[in-house]
Parts: sequence; structure tokens; C-alpha cells
Amino acid sequence: MSKIEEVQDTVKSTPGLGKKMAKYGAVGAVLAIPVPFVGPVFGALVGAGVAYARRNKI
Repeated sequence: MSKIEEVQDTVKSTPGLGKKMAKYGAVGAVLAIPVPFVGPVFGALVGAGVAYARRNKI
């Protein structure tokens, strides 16, 4: 099982995690808007990663 599949299974089996990841991703994207071009994309990825890490105590 790859790490991506593991994360997908965790999100599916944990109620509210997907919603929290979406919220953190949106906040990360908004905060990264001043960075040209790819800032919002990386901000959203970091935000979703933070939500996942906080939920799973990584």
C-alpha cells in the first residue's frame, strides 16, 4: 500500500478530517497569495498537510 492510498484511507475513515483539510488548505492558499504564480497551490498543500499531521500526530 502506497503512502497516497494510506492517506486516502485515513481521510475516508476519519469523520471530519477531509473538511478540516479543506479549511486549512483554503487558509494556506489565502495566506500564500502574495507569492507569485504557485504560492496559493503550495499554500493549500501545506495547509492540508498541517491538518492531516495534527489529526494523526505526525
